[in-house]
Amino acid sequence: MKFFLCVLGMVMIVEGLPYFAFPNRMKEMVQVILSLDEQRLRRFGFFLMLAGLGVVYLAMGAV
Repeated sequence: MKFFLCVLGMVMIVEGLPYFAFPNRMKEMVQVILSLDEQRLRRFGFFLMLAGLGVVYLAMGAV
């Protein structure tokens, strides 16, 4: 559980960094995301999940 909370905290730091560093640019990006259709967002989310799974797989030394 301690490891999970540590990872969750790190994800929150990484997710919050662009909003802290580039607030105006993030507002523009949110507008772009709002204009995309659901199918394109779904594919992008799926790609991000696969990429994250790959990073975890490599980080855990499975290769």
